[in-house]
Amino acid sequence: MKIVLIGAGNLATNLGKALFRAGHEIVQVYSRTEASASALADALHCSHTTDLKEVIKRADVFVISIKDSALSAVASSLQEGREGQLFVHTAGSMPMDVFPFERRGVFYPMQTFSKNKEVDFSVIPCFVEAKSKDDLQCLKTLALTISDTVYELDSENRKYLHLSAVFCCNFANHCFSLGADLLKKHGNIPFNVMLPLIDETASKLYSMSPQEAQTGPAVRWDENVIAKQIQLLDENPEMQKIYELMSKSIHEEK
Repeated sequence: MKIVLIGAGNLATNLGKALFRAGHEIVQVYSRTEASASALADALHCSHTTDLKEVIKRADVFVISIKDSALSAVASSLQEGREGQLFVHTAGSMPMDVFPFERRGVFYPMQTFSKNKEVDFSVIPCFVEAKSKDDLQCLKTLALTISDTVYELDSENRKYLHLSAVFCCNFANHCFSLGADLLKKHGNIPFNVMLPLIDETASKLYSMSPQEAQTGPAVRWDENVIAKQIQLLDENPEMQKIYELMSKSIHEEK
């Protein structure tokens, strides 16, 4: 397929490279910044622009991968002269109907992305949605060229998928960051001592549910340990609140 990429951030960079490796032709990259646009375009052997007025008029799919708050405005800027073209966005929490286009959809690869770390797209689940059955089939076909797992999911349910991802990825990683701060302040212990623990915790989830994999003082409701650890956080009331809320939630779930 001939694809135009609107955006050159973390997701767009990884998605563009995956589509390129799968044999699709990325015909143009747009980004507000010259450095980002040219860097991704060079990797994909295509042209680039920093002017929405210069975006190509015709392609099989226009993939808009930018921050959520800019989707509506950028889409409106691209309407003129592109009637009948298929536009999709890659946002997990935004509805398909944020777009004014007659042919519109969503192409959401659920993963955390960084520009400088390429991922194996074959193991990333992709969630697609489209207004028409033909466009939905087109997006499924496209997704299957880069991923082994493709789901159809509507905008309402995708909001909860994205919310779940925030808990499983962003909040979990924030806990890693809080733990790293504790290690640094108390003994200057390197965070990599936690990696075997993190790896083992994650690996369990391939064979059991998160509830079954849960361990620690909150599961046992070891009030002696819990009280002492809360006391250790006296100088950090915010972390105390997080510890107490998480412990209560873990215990009540069990």
